[in-house]
Amino acid sequence: MQVDYIMMLDTQKPIPAYLTDKGNIVRLIILTALFALVFINIYAPFGVETWYNVTKWELLAYSSLVILTGVLVVVISRVLMYQISKKHILFLWHYLIWVFAEVFFMAVFYTLFEKLFLHDVRFVGDIFQASIKNTALVILLPYSILWLYFSWREKKIQLIQLTENRPISETSKNMLPFHDEKGELRFSIKLENFIYLESADNYVNIYYLDKDKTARFTLRNNIKRLEESLKQTRIIRCHRSYMVNFDKVKILRKDKNDLWLELDMPNAIDLPVSKTYIENVMETFAKFCLSGNS
Repeated sequence: MQVDYIMMLDTQKPIPAYLTDKGNIVRLIILTALFALVFINIYAPFGVETWYNVTKWELLAYSSLVILTGVLVVVISRVLMYQISKKHILFLWHYLIWVFAEVFFMAVFYTLFEKLFLHDVRFVGDIFQASIKNTALVILLPYSILWLYFSWREKKIQLIQLTENRPISETSKNMLPFHDEKGELRFSIKLENFIYLESADNYVNIYYLDKDKTARFTLRNNIKRLEESLKQTRIIRCHRSYMVNFDKVKILRKDKNDLWLELDMPNAIDLPVSKTYIENVMETFAKFCLSGNS
C-alpha cells in the first residue's frame, strides 16, 4: 500500500516548503531520535540483546548513545538538504531518493557497529539486511507521521490567513498581502503596482512601483511559501529565484536556448525563464492571448 501511494505521487513536483523549514527539520530530528530510542529498547534490534549483564538504566544509557550517534546521519543529511534547498529546487523524486539514502547510510553505521563493537558472528550481508529493515522502520514511521502533521499544519495556517484576510471592500480585492515566515502581515500592495519577487536565501525582495519609481521591500520568508499563497493571482513563478506579475510582461524573448521576460517598466531588469517553468510561463501567455481576443 505504501508503494502504491508513492507511485501515485507526482514526483516531478517541487517538495512542499514545510519539508525544508528549519523549525520542522529540528522537530523531525528530535522525534526520529525519540522514536528510535523507544524502538531500540522495546524491539531490541541491532544486537541489543547481546548487551547482557547490564541493568535496565545502563541499557538505556548505552542504547541512547548508539541511537544519537546513528541519528547524526539524519542531522548531517537534513542540514545539507536545508542548505541545498536555499539555492536549488528539490523535487519529490529528489526527496524520496534522499530518504532512501538516509536509510542506507544509517544501516551501514549499525552494521559496522554490530560487527566491530558487538562482534556479531553473522555474515555481514545478513547483518546489513536486518539493519536495513530496522532502520527503515526507525526512519519511515516518524517521517510519514510528521509529513502528514506538517501538511495539516500548513493547510490550517493557510485557512486562518484566508479567513483573516478575506476582502471586505472593492479596494481590498486588488491588494496583495505579504506575510513573513511566522504568518504575520508585513506588507500589502495593489496588484497593479507590484512588479516581481526576487529570492534571497531566507528573504525575498518585493519590487513595486512607488510614485512612478521602482522601490523594494525585503521580507523574511521564502519564495516557495509565497508561490503557494499567490496561486490564484496573475503572479507566476518563472525561475527558482523570481516570480513576476504577468501584467507587467511586455515581451517574451528567446536568445539561443534561453527565454527572457522583458517588463513594461522603466529601468526594469529582464527576468530569466528556467526550463522548469517554461511550460507554466507559456500556458499563462496563451491564457492572456485568449482573454485578449475574447
